[in-house]
Amino acid sequence: MQRALVLELDVPSSPEYIAIVRLVVASVASARRALADERVDDLKLAVSEACTNAIEANRVVHPDAPVHVEIWEATDRLEVTIEDSGLGFDPDKLEFPPPITDPERLNFERGLGIPLIRTLVDNAAFIRKDTGTCVRMTVFGGPTDGDDTGAIYMDMSSFADLPPL
Repeated sequence: MQRALVLELDVPSSPEYIAIVRLVVASVASARRALADERVDDLKLAVSEACTNAIEANRVVHPDAPVHVEIWEATDRLEVTIEDSGLGFDPDKLEFPPPITDPERLNFERGLGIPLIRTLVDNAAFIRKDTGTCVRMTVFGGPTDGDDTGAIYMDMSSFADLPPL
């Protein structure tokens, strides 16, 4: 798979910049991919969660370090990476909250971001680096698992015979 860098962005580790990243990613996704509005909204929420985690990780060790964002594109997908300069973590060792039917669940106010990211995008990878953590989120421009609700198809050949405006 060959992919190309579409956009690269560094933002300060401050919560008010999350909305900017979210809007930039949504604009690129809407303009360059055949994604339903709901899929773009899912990506925006996943990006918000990843940015929030990156800001919190940076503030522990390197509060002045930026959050690094990249948007990559391939024929069938859009990938967004969010990188921090924190200590890193092992996503396989995270403690997940109890099921929603368990009364103890009411005591959990945090820890839902990574499961949410995994649910909202087609693929999520959490890569621990020497310099921090990279979250790579992928959404496919076409159908996944036979479900075509995430894609918009238009046969442009049907418009070829229309007179110009």
